[in-house]
Amino acid sequence: MRNGDVSHWMHAGDAPAFGPAALEDAYDLVVIGGGLTGLWTAYYAIARDPSARVLVLEAVEVGYGASGRNGGWLSPLLPGNRAVYARKSAQGADGVVAFQHEMFGAIDEVLAVLERERVDADQVRGGQLTLAPTPAAMARVKATREAHLRYGYEPSQVVLLDADETRARVSSATAHGGMFYPDTARVDPAKLTRGLAEVLRRRGVTISEHTPAREVTAHRVRTDRGSVDAGRIAVCLEAYTSQLLGGRQVIPVNSSMIVTDPLPASAWEQIGWDGRECLNDAAHTFIYAQRTADDRIAIGGRGTPYTYGSGTPGLGASDAKTTANLRRRLESMFPGIDFPVAHAWRGVIGVTRDWCANVTHDAASGVGVVYGFAGHGVTATNLAARTLLDRLDGVDSALTRLPWNEHRTRQWEPEPLRWIGVHGMYALFGLADRWEERTQAEKTALLARAGSRIAGLHE
Repeated sequence: MRNGDVSHWMHAGDAPAFGPAALEDAYDLVVIGGGLTGLWTAYYAIARDPSARVLVLEAVEVGYGASGRNGGWLSPLLPGNRAVYARKSAQGADGVVAFQHEMFGAIDEVLAVLERERVDADQVRGGQLTLAPTPAAMARVKATREAHLRYGYEPSQVVLLDADETRARVSSATAHGGMFYPDTARVDPAKLTRGLAEVLRRRGVTISEHTPAREVTAHRVRTDRGSVDAGRIAVCLEAYTSQLLGGRQVIPVNSSMIVTDPLPASAWEQIGWDGRECLNDAAHTFIYAQRTADDRIAIGGRGTPYTYGSGTPGLGASDAKTTANLRRRLESMFPGIDFPVAHAWRGVIGVTRDWCANVTHDAASGVGVVYGFAGHGVTATNLAARTLLDRLDGVDSALTRLPWNEHRTRQWEPEPLRWIGVHGMYALFGLADRWEERTQAEKTALLARAGSRIAGLHE
């Protein structure tokens, strides 16, 4: 089994050779971060003004962070707590509904760009299937659907399924029912990220890998290879934001994945999954998965959730316990099938104290910042990039009025309280899952309800 090496996605594909570029003295736009948010920002900037001088700075390589390590879901799920957005936004619930509609549109936009630019990211719009592994989880699925309908979904966009209907799609032994979201699409995240970078190269955007930004001041960025002036600066570092800007606004939370060897036809006859849906469950310690283009299963979950002092994972080696747990989840869903693990890895998602993303801009310095996707970033990065660019350009638009603009949240607690809090929350969720599985209770465990409220996840 390969462990680390960034991810299966990044290791499997051919990496475009960018390397460090020769830097000019000044640019119209400097983007910090060679992940999806940064690349989308550069894409729309050069589309608006093909003559613009645009520079993308990447500390390691394009896709090194979450953009090259995630589960590959183009999902409509919002990056944040809808009740919090509604409470803090001037538009209230209407602002959240508008936000949700833009997220649905962003899936269409990404797929349209991939088709227009001829980027093959193994994209398949097979929808998303949420499994309910216990009666209590099924009750949560029903409650989630009601919340979705309040916040901008149409009934046809969140379809409740009974156990037989669920297993007709994916024959999971643990499914008590589920919910289907037809708008979601599956992608290979590295192919998406690298393909977008290649489009930018053709458009004349300068991408400089191995060029970490060390300091951002008004209209100026200092790197290890010199400083550059910038008319506008977009900081798109997600979980790595605090390493550059300081503070405790966003912390890196671990998410781990494994991918199996390609499974034989006999296994797929038992599993089903012919629609290539993105798959998750409604457990508190949930999993997320996809059937890949070459008939593997890629499955992820939290594992060890947080490293003391907001540590980041480097090349992403995963611990043996997390790898074994993810494999056991597959074996419990699909008993009797062998799941040889080909590759394990982990990455980090950016999480704010209230689990809501933020798009912020300071006109005086020309600096805009995006962070806090909390695991729902593949679609949100596209919408965030277009929102941030409107902010940088001084455009008053429907996007600049969405509730994640200037969404202020309090800072995370200092250590060791931060470590204790995050690990304590996930411990409560794990205990709740085991209790619900053992008792087959129809209501969510009190431990999970308490943990959700303490963490700020409750809607």
